[in-house]
Amino acid sequence: MTIYSLKPYFQNLLRPIVIFLHKHGITANQVTLGAMLLSITIGLLLSLFSFPGIYWLLPVFLFIRMALNAIDGMLAREHHQKSHLGAIYNELGDVISDVALYLPFCFLPYINSVSLLVILFLTILTEFIGILTQTIGSSRRYDGPMGKSDRAFVFGTYGLIIAIFPSALNWSHYLFPFMIILLLVTCCQRVVKALHEIKLSEQSQSK
Repeated sequence: MTIYSLKPYFQNLLRPIVIFLHKHGITANQVTLGAMLLSITIGLLLSLFSFPGIYWLLPVFLFIRMALNAIDGMLAREHHQKSHLGAIYNELGDVISDVALYLPFCFLPYINSVSLLVILFLTILTEFIGILTQTIGSSRRYDGPMGKSDRAFVFGTYGLIIAIFPSALNWSHYLFPFMIILLLVTCCQRVVKALHEIKLSEQSQSK
C-alpha cells in the first residue's frame, strides 16, 4: 500500500482546476516547469534561512507540488498534450525537485546528514529503476513503500514537527535509517514487480 494509490481520488478533486487552466491556455509542460522552479525556490529559501521554525513551509508546498504534479498529468492525458519533451520534463523535474526540497535538511543542527545523503541517492535510484523497467518491456513502476508521494508525506510531516518542536531534530537519527530501509525495499519491489509483469505478459502471449 502506498499513498500513490490515492491519486485517482485526488485527481477528481482537481479536475475543475484542470479544465479552467486548459481553457486559459496553460499547458502541461508549463505546469511541470513551474512546479520544478517553485521547488528550487523553496529549497533555496530553506537553505538560506536554515532554522527549524521556517520548515512549516515544506508540508504546505509539498501539498501544492503534489497538486501541480497531478494537474500536469491530467492536462497531458485528458487534453491531448502528451509529448516526449513533456515526459522528460516530468521525470527530471521530479528528481530535481526532490533533491532541492530535501537537501536543505543537511543545514539544520543535529540532523543525520550522512543518512540524508544516502536517502537522496536512493531516491534518485528508485526513480531511475522506475523508468528503467520500461526499457525491458514493463510499465513505468511506481511501487512503494517509499515512492514519491510517500517521501513527500514523511518529509512534510517531519518538517512540520520540527517547526513546532525543534527538539525533534534528533529524530533524524532514527527516522532516516528507517527511510533508507524502505527505499531499498522500494527498489527491490520495482524490479521484482517489473519482472513479474513481463513474465505474465510472455505467458499470456504464448497461450
